Amino acid sequence: MEKKEKKYQGKTLKKVLKYIQSYRVYLALSLAFAVATVAATLYIPVLTGRAIDHILGPGQVEFSVLTKLLWQMGIIILVTALAQWLMNVCNNKITYEVVQDVRREAFAKIEILPLKFIDGHSHGELVSRVIADVDQFADGLLMGFSQLFTGVVTILGTLLFMLSINVKITLVVVLVTPVSLFVAAFIAKRTFSMFMLQSTTRGEQTSLINEMIENQKVVQAFSKESDVLEKFDEINGRLEKASLQATFFSSLTNPGTRFVNSLVYTGVALVGALFAMSGGAFTVGQLSCFLSYANQYTKPFNEISGVVTELQNALACAERIFTLIEEEPQIPEPAQAEILEHVEGNVDLEHVYFSYEPGQKLIEDFNLKVQPGQRVAIVGPTGCGKTTLINLLMRFYDVDDGCIEVENKDIRTVTRKSLRESYGMVLQETWLKAGTIRDNLKMGKPDATEEELLEAAKAAHAHSFIKRLPQGYDTVIGEDGGSLSAGQKQLLCIARVMLCLPPMLILDEATSSIDTRTEMKIQNAFARMMKGRTSFIVAHRLSTIQEADIILVMKDGHILEQGDHTQLLEQKGFYSELYHSQFAV
Repeated sequence: MEKKEKKYQGKTLKKVLKYIQSYRVYLALSLAFAVATVAATLYIPVLTGRAIDHILGPGQVEFSVLTKLLWQMGIIILVTALAQWLMNVCNNKITYEVVQDVRREAFAKIEILPLKFIDGHSHGELVSRVIADVDQFADGLLMGFSQLFTGVVTILGTLLFMLSINVKITLVVVLVTPVSLFVAAFIAKRTFSMFMLQSTTRGEQTSLINEMIENQKVVQAFSKESDVLEKFDEINGRLEKASLQATFFSSLTNPGTRFVNSLVYTGVALVGALFAMSGGAFTVGQLSCFLSYANQYTKPFNEISGVVTELQNALACAERIFTLIEEEPQIPEPAQAEILEHVEGNVDLEHVYFSYEPGQKLIEDFNLKVQPGQRVAIVGPTGCGKTTLINLLMRFYDVDDGCIEVENKDIRTVTRKSLRESYGMVLQETWLKAGTIRDNLKMGKPDATEEELLEAAKAAHAHSFIKRLPQGYDTVIGEDGGSLSAGQKQLLCIARVMLCLPPMLILDEATSSIDTRTEMKIQNAFARMMKGRTSFIVAHRLSTIQEADIILVMKDGHILEQGDHTQLLEQKGFYSELYHSQFAV
């Protein structure tokens, strides 16, 4: 288990270093300023030791010499402060540029991930990876840069200064040092898995909160508040336990290393005092200087041990975000993918097979040929494959076998952008972004004129309710339509498609949330819009598709019956049963 965790940490660290490579100039500057900071800091004890020796030395104290030493110390302190500030500027630049790159890459990957991945993972958990985990990663990275560089340089610098003063006492310090490193490494090895569990549980909690906020009405409608609270408390309890364990074990590092470092300081004080009392060349001022160095030498071990603990958390969070970034994207387009142009509406499905999960058959040997301008209605019981067929037409999913052609071109050989621009799609589930009504309507046609916008809104019977809003078309709505009713949101989605007027249309229960009177008007608008355009209409209410040129009756992924409304009624088959069950007296 430990070997596996160590392997993960090593791989994750290499990935982090690849991101940092792009900012190696700032990295070099940070290291240079760290060296300057440490060098200036370490020179202060030398001046202090000289001042002590001058005061305790024979003869009268020369204040001119002390004044000169104080001026030197003041200048060095200013230089130290400036170098440290510049080092922190460089560290902040590296950290937040890397965080920006990671978030940008993660969001770009979400844009091209297959829908199968998005559908199979909690949305709140994905949000937690991009937001919370990256924040934790940034905190650890910033602490690492801020303290790791100065800590390492301080250790090396103090060793050199101590060796220049007294080699024997320096050996006392060096011999005790491995104990401090052993304590820090021992604890750090055991904290990675705890921080990983903490991060995973935090994502689970974010997922539940996101789900409950989005579906609060349903929760309240079924009086499930207590059940949800109970589930939240259970997850929150696990998060508390994981956080306490991770924090407790990581917090042992600092006291442990401080204890060892105190032993170092005590050893230096005793050995140094004996040397000073022996009447040799080792003076009290040098002892004072050496004690200061011993303190500065051991201090970075405390800081580095704290950094290691934070890095465990940072690497655990980084591992989760890198797992997302490294997910397999959707099947890439061919290098020579064509742009679908001059679309008239020829669509062919030849021997199509598809299933969401291997071994669970859904669509098998599906064949369909659609001529330009035909209206194809798709009906059937829930789960028969109606919406799946729409997903395949839009290439949200790829077929397992067979092919789908538009204008005699396999849709896998054309760009997704040109394919999807050829369809106008209105779904039962509406989607509106936060912004103005105008921004939402122009989503598919940003260069639309005001006249075109008003005409589309009027055709969708949305103009009247839009004008009643506080700022009309400039009214700002919240995420997913805010306080608009389901019917109003659907009207806006219909208006959005009417503004684009692409060569082909997909209407998946497009009027399911609209009242009967408005639906009749919109059906007339749809009829005008569909004239000359290939249209695919998914409907449960058979009254809305009686004028379709072709009605496909699906069941278990197969076409049971095919024909127009009159022909299918005459067959007295499954469609006839569906129709009469809806209109039975």
